[in-house]
Amino acid sequence: MAKIALYSDKSDSVTSVSNVFIDEYMSDANGEFVKIYLYLLRLLNQPEASFSISSIADKFDHTEKDIKRALCYWERMHLLRLEYDTADNLTGIHLLDSGSAGDAAAAQTPPAQPSVSAAQVSAAQPSVRAAARPGDLQDPGTALPAERNYSADEVKQFRENEAIAELFFIIERYLGHPLSPTDIQKILFLYDGLHFSTDLIEYLVESCVGSGHKSMSYIYKTAFRWADSRITTVEEAKQVSIQFNRSYYTVMNSFGLSGTGRNLTPEEIRFLKKWTAEYGFSDELITEACRRTIEATSRPNFRYADSILTGWHKNQVRHLSDVAALDAEHSKKKTAVVSKTASAAPKNKFNNFTQRNYDYDELEQLLLTSSAQ
Repeated sequence: MAKIALYSDKSDSVTSVSNVFIDEYMSDANGEFVKIYLYLLRLLNQPEASFSISSIADKFDHTEKDIKRALCYWERMHLLRLEYDTADNLTGIHLLDSGSAGDAAAAQTPPAQPSVSAAQVSAAQPSVRAAARPGDLQDPGTALPAERNYSADEVKQFRENEAIAELFFIIERYLGHPLSPTDIQKILFLYDGLHFSTDLIEYLVESCVGSGHKSMSYIYKTAFRWADSRITTVEEAKQVSIQFNRSYYTVMNSFGLSGTGRNLTPEEIRFLKKWTAEYGFSDELITEACRRTIEATSRPNFRYADSILTGWHKNQVRHLSDVAALDAEHSKKKTAVVSKTASAAPKNKFNNFTQRNYDYDELEQLLLTSSAQ
């Protein structure tokens, strides 16, 4: 791996972090990305500030792709500039003054609307609303628009939008290859058809690639799931991701699957998404359902757990106290049914007659008299 030169506009030799970085950039960034940036600042104080992607990957026990993603992120934040040779190999990293980075980013903030006019969009596809903006799909009654293809002239006009041009550049960096015409069509539909903001599309690609999925088909399907769940901001997407990941490990632990090397199957993940995204159940309720499943079946059984959670959902259960109340009510009804059944039991042929009374001394005397004759 070739060595990479690292240099800065700053002349001092002290490792310092600007207040602007701490106040405006650090809180929104991935923790691992922050580590990489701070490490770059530290490397500037070495006599020979040169390194390789692989050396940083070894330092933080990351993959080289993880390091590249971090560098691309800080480039998008205008805190550094990546330099490449003619073969597209990374040859230099120019750290920019973070004090002026915010101004540069603000100056480059594009308008929210694409270059294509509302009239062109509505004429080409009636299902897409002319005045639509990111967030319009929050109305639960709004159906997702039908997919469409954009003409060469429309694509050209979209590319003239600085936000779209930058988005294409960022996605190509994430995917590691130029976008195909089909890829471009899909990205434009996410922006224009599903009304995803450029930030949301960027986060979508980042999260998919970060989980090992570079396929545009996978990214596209994930986008439709987000749209169907009315996710319209990066923050909403992050919250859903955090909740799902936490619940994933909750189920793994509750079913005793952690440490076995086994991952959840696609069907099991669909159940988990149903419990978290559709039902909105907390981890403690999911854990209780898993516990009852193991108690009843002695094994992990997602269908059985789903039957429990679906019943709770129908009964509007939100807390464990609601479960306890349901259990008490069920026990009371069961006791009442057993009691009623016992009291209403019909008489059978063995006891449905009038009992007779006998004088056994008199019978014995009659028997002896009969024998004597």
